[in-house]
Amino acid sequence: MTETDRQDLLIRLRRIEGQVRGIARMVEDDKYCIDVLTQVSAASRALQSVALGLLADHMGHCLVDATRAGGPEKDAKLKEATDAIARLVRS
Repeated sequence: MTETDRQDLLIRLRRIEGQVRGIARMVEDDKYCIDVLTQVSAASRALQSVALGLLADHMGHCLVDATRAGGPEKDAKLKEATDAIARLVRS
């Protein structure tokens, strides 16, 4: 991951953190449930987007490098990526 990519990711995560704090304030202020659920859904989608970006970066670098190297590292990295995809699909 490049430094620019890392900074972009941190900016996105801080934005999501702000969204979650906003949701907490909505709950504290007893806002309409559907409005809170809408914000929870938006935060969830934003986190999914971050996760997919991280997975793409991992596959584009770590998995490709391990595949080129071959051997047990290749198998371990492939299993890691497969498990990560399975977790994302279940969430």
